[in-house]
Amino acid sequence: MAKAKSVYSCTECGGQVLKWQGQCPHCQAWNTLVETINESASAGSNRYGRIVAAGKAQRLSEIEAREESRIPSGIEEFDRVLGGGLVPGGVVLLGGEPGIGKSTLLLQALAAICKSHKTLYVSGEESPQQIALRARRLGVDAGGVIICPDTDLGRIEAVVKAEKPEVAVIDSIQTLYSDDLQSAPGSVAQVRECAARLTRIAKSTAATMVFIGHVTKEGTLAGPRVLEHMVDTVLYFDGDTHSRYRLIRAFKNRYGAVNELGVFAMEEKGLKGVANPSALFLSQHGAEVAGSCVMVTQEGTRPMLIEIQALVDEAHAPNPRRLSVGLEQNRLALLLAVLHRHAGIACFDQDVFVNAVGGVKITEPAADLAVMLAVVSSLKNKPLPAKLVVFGEVGLAGEVRPVQRGQERLREAAKLGFTHALIPHANKPRQAIAGLEVMTVQRVEEAVVRMRDLVSR
Repeated sequence: MAKAKSVYSCTECGGQVLKWQGQCPHCQAWNTLVETINESASAGSNRYGRIVAAGKAQRLSEIEAREESRIPSGIEEFDRVLGGGLVPGGVVLLGGEPGIGKSTLLLQALAAICKSHKTLYVSGEESPQQIALRARRLGVDAGGVIICPDTDLGRIEAVVKAEKPEVAVIDSIQTLYSDDLQSAPGSVAQVRECAARLTRIAKSTAATMVFIGHVTKEGTLAGPRVLEHMVDTVLYFDGDTHSRYRLIRAFKNRYGAVNELGVFAMEEKGLKGVANPSALFLSQHGAEVAGSCVMVTQEGTRPMLIEIQALVDEAHAPNPRRLSVGLEQNRLALLLAVLHRHAGIACFDQDVFVNAVGGVKITEPAADLAVMLAVVSSLKNKPLPAKLVVFGEVGLAGEVRPVQRGQERLREAAKLGFTHALIPHANKPRQAIAGLEVMTVQRVEEAVVRMRDLVSR
């Protein structure tokens, strides 16, 4: 049978042309044509046929819902992010910068899984000798892991069908290529084709597939956006390569909670889970310092204490600087405007710098109140009490709005020895929490007054 010919399809309108050109002749969009397989050229051999037999239409109430049995990875923090472990037939995409520890983590996981399940490691970037040296350096017993050093998709499919692994790791999806396409490995067409065919194998054989993905210089996963839609779970590996701590965050999970966070420490024997991540994100000051405020953020099902630091200094330029690390910069400008309008505290002639300690990124608005109090503390050079924890969302009208899971946040703060909490009035607990004095506010100006009272004690 002749090889299927390739055509160029528009990612905007779906139109097809035989040759690549800069502008789509159908919708006039620029740079949207990517190489794909011409399905009509290979009639009768559809690669994307049904995975299971077509079933009759039925009501949702007639369908029996059952929990999927999970395969534990042997790494507690990794299982937390996955939602309890690997799901048979599930496809996981793990992205991160080079050298962050993706291959190390998955080799450790496979070493633990291979004791009870058949595993396969497809390496397109390293030789078997390099993988064996890494396993020896990590001190893990990975003798039961099957190694396949190949990048040809056809041969990899044959190995998967022959070995029938229960868990397979593809390192990495950008190195694979299909003979059906003429484009180079890592191109949009190749990544989409290889991911689609491997995902089909995972669904039809109930094998768990884990793809390692490269990231662009902007920090997003390389390849087409449809890659994230194909898989069941999307994980991002974050962290500074010069630091020993790493974070894994779930951005999509069909089998668990999203925005779940796993914290790891890179040690000589590989990545180890951090049991108490709140201690990691809290700085150890010898004495109380101005501009520091501790907040409780909610990452998935886990409350974590994080220190927010602010530095307010006199501006020496016509346009004062507004810089935030780990928090949204536009949110900082909004909070400074609310602070001036409703609390009478102006920072228009000051440079304002805000940082979330530990390299963590806070995306929820529960950090608003902590940021404002840290800014006021630095501006007035008045340190907040060391055992004070703060959280709450701030609106443009100056109100302090409630946040979700307030009870869990307060219990986490009390567990770590904090004695005072400044929170929204709507988050006031119904029952007192032992060892924790809870103060509630409804307005920004009330929070500033409460802060002054605490500082003057």
